[in-house]
Amino acid sequence: MKNKINISLVALAIALIVVSCDREPNYLPKPRGYFRIDLPEKDYTQVDTIERYSFECPKYAQVTPDPYSPNEKNWVNIELPQFKGSIHLTHKPVNDNLGDYLEDVHTMVTKHLQKASGVRDSLIVNEEHQVYGMFIEMDGKGVATPMQFYLTDSTHNFVRGALYFNFQPNNDSMQPVINFIREDINHLINTFEWK
Repeated sequence: MKNKINISLVALAIALIVVSCDREPNYLPKPRGYFRIDLPEKDYTQVDTIERYSFECPKYAQVTPDPYSPNEKNWVNIELPQFKGSIHLTHKPVNDNLGDYLEDVHTMVTKHLQKASGVRDSLIVNEEHQVYGMFIEMDGKGVATPMQFYLTDSTHNFVRGALYFNFQPNNDSMQPVINFIREDINHLINTFEWK
């Protein structure tokens, strides 16, 4: 009797295993998840404490002197603590050396091309305030600075700006933040004026 029960249980277990096995796998991997990023409201304030230029900056940002260049009064960092990043702005006077500065920008962009999967640039022309330059965006997972720009009046002033994050970049997951900051950089450029 015990043998019949054992054989019946084994047969039942085998039948359940056979019935429960699906011939076509139904497995779908879950996409990689990222933390939710809360983006602040767009609101700007005028920054006119810098000697050579002024601009509007997001209220969620903090403008601080560049700690690595204390003698350069026109070099500032726009700290973005919520996003663990900053926009570095450096100013240099133009004395028949604009070509050298433009070559430096080209060199800096070229350094990042190894990791970039695409590069877009657009000209900046604001005749009213004599602000001319270029805005450069670099796509790619490991690009250290996804956005760079330079502004000049072509005779006296040159400003270079670059967005950096304070961690190893994964620009695929940071794309919503990068898009958000792009709007702020465009606003900075559109409100930029020489003093």
